[in-house]
Amino acid sequence: MSDPDSRVPVSDADHYVYLLECDDGSLYTGYTTDVERRVAEHDAGEGAKYTRGRTPVALVHVEPFDSKSAAMSREYEIKQFSRAEKERLVGLD
Repeated sequence: MSDPDSRVPVSDADHYVYLLECDDGSLYTGYTTDVERRVAEHDAGEGAKYTRGRTPVALVHVEPFDSKSAAMSREYEIKQFSRAEKERLVGLD
């Protein structure tokens, strides 16, 4: 697992797509309006069902958006990526 880095830049945008690296090495993609809160929820086992048994998680990528629809479209796009494409996106390759 990569070193957790809470210094992943987060802008003043209202909507975000983020990628987490889970303790088992898998990557999780999600949408939120508050990245820090959402990562804390995942780590506390209160996030998505997928991440509950895979903590701790590390935030490895964040993309800001001005609209929810743009963020949700990007989240869907990233979820269609292969593992290799996701690794390239977050710089894990």
